[in-house]
Amino acid sequence: MSVAGRLALLVLLAGFAAGCAVQRGAGIVEPSNQGGGGGGVYKVGNPYQIDGTWYYPREQPDYDETGIASWYGPDFYGHQTANGEVYNAGDLTAAHRTLPMPVNVRVTNLDNGRSIVLRVNDRGPYAKGRIIDVSEQAAKLLGFYGRGTARVRVTFVSRATMPNGAPAPDETPIQVATAVPAAPTQRVITEPLAAVPDAPVAPPVRVAVLPAPAPDPIPADAGPPTGVVSQVAVPATTHLYVQVGAFGSYENAMRLREELGGDLRISTVKKDGKTLYRVRTGPMDRTEDADAALARLSGLGSNDAHIVVDQ
Repeated sequence: MSVAGRLALLVLLAGFAAGCAVQRGAGIVEPSNQGGGGGGVYKVGNPYQIDGTWYYPREQPDYDETGIASWYGPDFYGHQTANGEVYNAGDLTAAHRTLPMPVNVRVTNLDNGRSIVLRVNDRGPYAKGRIIDVSEQAAKLLGFYGRGTARVRVTFVSRATMPNGAPAPDETPIQVATAVPAAPTQRVITEPLAAVPDAPVAPPVRVAVLPAPAPDPIPADAGPPTGVVSQVAVPATTHLYVQVGAFGSYENAMRLREELGGDLRISTVKKDGKTLYRVRTGPMDRTEDADAALARLSGLGSNDAHIVVDQ
């Protein structure tokens, strides 16, 4: 095929993909699988922007984060998720901003010790003070359906199988992968791109300080979540903090604290044998107070500010 022919084929494929995009209520347009029976695809996804903040989906097999969960219900019933599956309020699914889809994660309610495996197949939530949206049924099993939110720990379990039980395939459609044969090349040296100056970027994953989660009953190559709720040990008391940064250097932590001012404090934590200096405010016991503190610190220009749960 000539170069012109290959370019024309790529343009045609791009136009087809654009025509198959759907928009979820949160405002993000994601490639869908319309015409495929709602079976969905495995995807990491491209960087995207919501309310001025950039999010960078990526593989995160060591994902471990604490924060506040919310749930989304019947308003999205029957809509396609960000990877092309169909949302059902009774399924054990969840939405996450940057994890690949579909993957299994363990969500543990730190208020009551209930723990369950969920399938991430959608994008969200986009409220800065929330780290995961779970389905209506998942919220009921985790015990926070009536309250609307809960303090949770979310940990990666495994890449999930597809709805038909097949292993998750590569996310690149075969039509695109084979449209233009790869040309032989020499070894390519790459390096990460620098961040765009002054552009808000979603905060990196923060490793929780809480005790390690209970062993997962679902093996790494497991199928869909079973709905089994485990009762695990959790701290008797937890608090909410708004963290704006964590550094290996005390001087850097002090610099950020002085820049933002207010009631920020520096505390230390050991991680992988190293000391991290965390800049944060708290403790707080009400979600409303943490939301207000997050809004204030974000307004001062702290794009990394986020709510964490700690003892």
